[in-house]
Amino acid sequence: MLYFSDYELDTFLLEDAYRGDLTTRSLGIGQHKGKMVFKRKQAGRVAGVEVAHALLTKLGLQPVIHIADGVDVDAGTVLLEVEGKAEQLHTGWKAAQVVLEWCCGVAQYTADMVAQVQLANPNGVVACTRKSIPGTRKLATAAVLAGGGHIHRAGLSETLLVFTNHRRLCQEPENWQQHVVRLRQQAPENKITVEADTLDQVAELVKAAPDIIQLDKFSVAEVLQSQQLLAKSGQQTMLSVAGGINRNNAAEYARTGVTLFITSAPYYAAPEDIKVIITPI
Repeated sequence: MLYFSDYELDTFLLEDAYRGDLTTRSLGIGQHKGKMVFKRKQAGRVAGVEVAHALLTKLGLQPVIHIADGVDVDAGTVLLEVEGKAEQLHTGWKAAQVVLEWCCGVAQYTADMVAQVQLANPNGVVACTRKSIPGTRKLATAAVLAGGGHIHRAGLSETLLVFTNHRRLCQEPENWQQHVVRLRQQAPENKITVEADTLDQVAELVKAAPDIIQLDKFSVAEVLQSQQLLAKSGQQTMLSVAGGINRNNAAEYARTGVTLFITSAPYYAAPEDIKVIITPI
């Protein structure tokens, strides 16, 4: 479970209902009692239920969770239901629905990708980057976890990852060993990942022995060549692949024997359809 603050929940709600529900108010039905049910229209992975529950609870409602995040369900399964006044139900309706639809979409894509990777390589891990849509990073984290994925790095402060854009500003950009030694001194508790853009860089990087060499936009053939370079070096460095890794090609990369796959693709998955039905009680 990820904790969402009152501020974050209020932001979601106020984006849609900053001056109340004009339609409900104009119809004079605000005090009418109703029941609201959220169903996953198609079969698949569930995500966003905890956040939707928290949003509805903020409105003074007492929603009931029927399916937990991370579970696969049949089409038409009820995920969440709640009873209350129409003004409360309509205020929370779209905010909760959109959270569920977007999170289920991300979780479904992640789950599909994880399944494909692990079918080819049971030890494979799909890890998502910090390149999420602005404002959605925490929701994205919750959805990726519900999909069986991992988080590569949720922000700049979490891990050490040296890009070419870092090295260009160093006095000796190609002195890989110097970079690795400095990082081990400055951050002894953190693993060191260095990104490689070419096979020539991989050949130099293995000598510096970072914990992970991240292969950026490498073809499958180049990944196999990188593994050969690493094997010859005798180093225990791990390889990861990043850049363009998605649901369509992950299995092919997994068959190389690499076990860590870095991706942003799930964040841009199509949302899943969540059916919302409000009936009087």
